[in-house]
Amino acid sequence: MKRRAVIRVYGEVQGVGFRSWTARRAQRAGLSGYVRNEPDGSVLIVVEGEEESIARLIEECRKGPPLARVERIDVEWQEYRGEFQDFEIRYRDYELPR
Repeated sequence: MKRRAVIRVYGEVQGVGFRSWTARRAQRAGLSGYVRNEPDGSVLIVVEGEEESIARLIEECRKGPPLARVERIDVEWQEYRGEFQDFEIRYRDYELPR
């Protein structure tokens, strides 16, 4: 069954390759949505696709890439909306390259 999840990852998760690591895994799993850094130091993941694939991504995120230290993950399951075509890394205004 297709679902949507809003996932927030806390810990040492910025500046350690977490976004690109997450994007690669989501793309391989056929998921759509985005990942971005948040001002509070967390990483936000909004993802849509098969519930089983999303659950697998969440479990992988509990470990994260080698330099990350994940302390907590909050997940809010939602109804599937079909909002995204692919999975991308999004940047906040303060992160854009100059």
